[in-house]
Amino acid sequence: MKVKVGDTVKVIAGANKGKNGKVLKTLKKENKVVVEGINIVKKHSKPRTTNDQGGIFEIEAPIHVSNVKVITEAELKESKKEAKAKEKKDKVEANETKTKVEKETKKASKKASK
Repeated sequence: MKVKVGDTVKVIAGANKGKNGKVLKTLKKENKVVVEGINIVKKHSKPRTTNDQGGIFEIEAPIHVSNVKVITEAELKESKKEAKAKEKKDKVEANETKTKVEKETKKASKKASK
């Protein structure tokens, strides 16, 4: 297994595709890794003693090694830049659709007043 604890990895397949995280634990026999903030599942726990508290906890579940890729610091910086650019693009698109809706409502109100 080429992935070690502490490595920064990028998920290349699955529901969390494109996300980055740090490896917390490796399960060598199962060929799986636990990545920080990736593959979050809810675990229901029953109180076992009178002082113990039960509830629903969110934990990181293991993900198969073939679904992650070790990335370097340069790749990490590049992916952050891409994410910021995508975020800016989304904001611009949201503003454009907002202005289109405002123009349409103004036209409709003018027609209604005539």
